[in-house]
Amino acid sequence: MLFALTIVVLSFLVFLDWMNKKRRYDMSSWIPGPIVIPIFGTHFIFKIRSAKDLMQVILEASKLYDGLSRIWIGNKLTVMMTRPKDLEMVLSSTKHIKKSVLYDFLNSWLGQGLLTSTGSKWHSRRKVITPAFHFKILEHFVEIFDQQSTILVKQLSKHSNDGKAFNVYPYITLAALDVVCETAMGVKINAQSDSNCEYVRAVTDITEIVMHRFANTFLQNDLVFSIFAPKEKQRLNEALKVLHDFTDTVIQQRRISLTQELTEKNANVPETNDDDIGTKKKIPLLDVLLQSQINGKPLTNEDIREEVDTFMFEGHDTTTSGICYALHLISRHPDVQAKMFDEIRQVIGDDLEKPAAQSDLQELKYVECVIKECLRMFPPVPVVAREFTEDTTIRGNRIPTGTELAIPIFIILKDAQSFPDPEKFDPDRHNLENSVAKPDPYAYIPFSAGPRNCIGQKFAMLEMKSTISKVLRHYELLPLGEDPDPVINLVLRSTNGINIGIKPREY
Repeated sequence: MLFALTIVVLSFLVFLDWMNKKRRYDMSSWIPGPIVIPIFGTHFIFKIRSAKDLMQVILEASKLYDGLSRIWIGNKLTVMMTRPKDLEMVLSSTKHIKKSVLYDFLNSWLGQGLLTSTGSKWHSRRKVITPAFHFKILEHFVEIFDQQSTILVKQLSKHSNDGKAFNVYPYITLAALDVVCETAMGVKINAQSDSNCEYVRAVTDITEIVMHRFANTFLQNDLVFSIFAPKEKQRLNEALKVLHDFTDTVIQQRRISLTQELTEKNANVPETNDDDIGTKKKIPLLDVLLQSQINGKPLTNEDIREEVDTFMFEGHDTTTSGICYALHLISRHPDVQAKMFDEIRQVIGDDLEKPAAQSDLQELKYVECVIKECLRMFPPVPVVAREFTEDTTIRGNRIPTGTELAIPIFIILKDAQSFPDPEKFDPDRHNLENSVAKPDPYAYIPFSAGPRNCIGQKFAMLEMKSTISKVLRHYELLPLGEDPDPVINLVLRSTNGINIGIKPREY
C-alpha cells in the first residue's frame, strides 16, 4: 500500500513538473544540453557543493556545447551563452537589463542599488550616478590613488629583503578599501593601518556565504537556509549589521556637514559655474547622491545607502582581484615587467616621491595593455547573469520569457577564435596599432558591455594603473610562491592567495 501510494505521489509530482516546464521545455528544445531529470533538473547539479565545483561544471559545459547550452536547476531554465554575436543581441539591448534572480542574494546587503535594480529605477539611478565619474572628478581621485598606494608600498617593505613568497591579497584589499571609502564617502578609515578592519571581515563573510548558497540549490530558499544553516545565517546577519551601521553613520554625518558647508558657501561665496564641478575639491559619490533628486525629490538615506554600499562592494573587491592577479602575472613575466618599468620611468621619472598625475597614467599605454591582458586572463567578475523578461529570438529560434542567462566571462575571454593561443600571456594583443584585426567588442568584456556595463571602469583602470605603477617604481616583482587556485566568490579569488616576492628597485 505504501509503495503504491509513493508511486502515485511521485507520478503526480512528475506530472506537475512536466506541466510547469512544458512550454519552456518545448521552446528551448533546440538548445543542446545535458539530460534533464524530472523535478530535480539537469543531473550535474548533484555535483555542485561549492563555488569551486560550480566553476568546474561551467567549464565542462562550455567544452561539451559550442557557444550555447541549456540547463535546468529544479524549475529554473538557464541558458549559457559565449559567442560574441549572440552576446551582442542581449548586452546591447535596452530591454534585456534585468539581472538574474540569483542577484537577489545580495539584496539584504545592497538593496536595489545600481547593480541589482532594473527598469525605471535603474535608469534614474544610472543617470544620477554618472556625474560622479566625470573626468574632472576622476582627476582629483587620482590624488587619493597615489596617496594610498604610497602607504601600500611602505606596508609591503617588510617583505622586500627576505626573499620569501607572501600573499599580497590582504595588502591590496586594505589599500583598495581605503581608496573606495575616501572616494565613495569622503572619509578616511585608515584600513591599511588596521589589519583587523571589521569592514573587510564583514565583506569577506558575506561574499563567501552568498556563493555557498548560490552553489547549493538546497540553501537558496531563505527559510531552508535559516533552518539548516543557522550559524551561517547568524554570521550573515552580523556582517550585514557591521556594513549597514558603518554606511548609515557616514551618511548621517555627511548630510549634516554638507548642509552646513552649503549654507556657509551660499552666505559667503559667489555662485560658480556648473562647469567647475570637481575643479575646486574632491567630490565623493556620497556628496553627488546627497545633492541629487529624482522626479523632484531628494534621495532618502536608504536610497543613498543602496548606492554607496554597491560602490563600496564593486569598487573595492573587484579592483583588489584585478590588481592582485595582475601583480602575479607580471611577476611571472620578467620581460613584460622590464618593459613596463621602462615606460613608467619615461613617463613619471625616477623621483620616487613624485605623485603620478592623471595625465601620466593616461600616457602609460603599455601598462594599460598589460592590465587589459591580466583582466582577460583573470577577470575580476568571472560570471554575470540576466533574466529574459519576454520571449527572445536568438539564432532564429525562441528562448522563453523567465529564462536565466548566464554569461561566463572567464570562458569568453579565453575563446581561441577571438584570442589566438588564449593561454598565452600577450599584452601586445591589446595594442591596436600592432594588431592584425580589431577584436569583436563583445568578445572582450571584463567590464561587461552595452547600457549595463560597469559605470566605474575608467575609475578602476586609473586605480589599477596608479597602484601597479607605484609598486613597480619601488619593487621588482619576483616569481615566488605557488600559482593561484582561482575560485568564483562573486569576484575571482584564489583558495591559496596570490603569492609573489619583491625586492627593492635598483635605479
